[in-house]
Amino acid sequence: MSENDQKTAVRDPGINRDQVIVRTSVIGILTNILLAGFKAAVGLISNSIAVILDAVNNLSDALSSVITIIGTKLASRRPDKKHPLGHGRAEYLSALIVSAIVLYAGITSLIESVKKIIHPEKPDYSIVSLVIIAVAVAVKLVLGGYVKKKGKEVNSGALQASGQDARFDAILSASVLACAVLFMASGLSLEPYVGVVIAGFIIKAGIEMLTETLDDIIGKRADEETVRSIKAILNEEPEVRGAYDLFINNYGPDRDYATVHLELPDTMTVEQVDVLTRKVQARVYSETGVVLTGVGVYSYNTKDDEVSHIRNTIQKAVMSHDWALQFHGFYADPKAKVIRFDVVMSFDIDHEEGLRQLREEILGLYPEYTLMITPDVDISD
Repeated sequence: MSENDQKTAVRDPGINRDQVIVRTSVIGILTNILLAGFKAAVGLISNSIAVILDAVNNLSDALSSVITIIGTKLASRRPDKKHPLGHGRAEYLSALIVSAIVLYAGITSLIESVKKIIHPEKPDYSIVSLVIIAVAVAVKLVLGGYVKKKGKEVNSGALQASGQDARFDAILSASVLACAVLFMASGLSLEPYVGVVIAGFIIKAGIEMLTETLDDIIGKRADEETVRSIKAILNEEPEVRGAYDLFINNYGPDRDYATVHLELPDTMTVEQVDVLTRKVQARVYSETGVVLTGVGVYSYNTKDDEVSHIRNTIQKAVMSHDWALQFHGFYADPKAKVIRFDVVMSFDIDHEEGLRQLREEILGLYPEYTLMITPDVDISD
């Protein structure tokens, strides 16, 4: 499901996002507590450290679901004077804690598995215990798929992390089952070695979840598909020659606020720009869920053919540099001898150095003009 599809699902009046997250989390809590009880009993009776660790892992999953519920409730609080854009980012904090729990579970499993390699103990399985473990594998696979699917439907990072963790639990339980069957058939115990391998996968998953959530908290590049969708909507308007500097701020799942610059003809009146602005704001929100909070304007020349030649010459000079990614917002006033434009620079060059080079080159071409060059950051595609 694409990000736009997710937003559409969330805006569907038939879907209550918070209710879906809470209901899914409660199902996870009850299922994990039940599984933890059965596995703990099997582990103690059979003297299997792997099964006991698996039971502890189920309890950590239940705790993750509790944290997800708390995070959802905090994130759904209404905006207030101190937090005018809401509390949506609190949900990222809950996802961060869930990721940390996954990572901790993996590290703990690794430590205990290594201990059992150094000090091995002989397990004692029964057919009943194997059946219980097999059922646990099936339950966790179904639960993991269900939770992850619901997480994608409502764009919940915490639910998706919990669903992914449940699938790893199923793999862990399956490896324990395979080791048990092998031990009963041949007397060979591979439990702790398999535990090390599985722990490695869990740790890797925890790090990946942690990294993704930290990206959301720190702030990351806008989703390419969302950017293209918004720009396509804006460029459909006949007056718009280009949409630039699209900057999207995220304040929680499905809470995106954006600003953009539109390049419009210099013949448009303020009233016409106002009508256009309100129209595109409504369309962007309706079709993408992004709130377009500000629309800036670049004017382009429509009355002087000489300006077209100047623009093409300067654009060619600017774009000859590898670090110049985009040239826009050009306007020239031959009477006042003023040229202004924006240039998007890559992160490979210091902006001050880039400006110095451009000023030097363009003043060499048009020494009689005053230059107004605005350096833009490469914030979106």
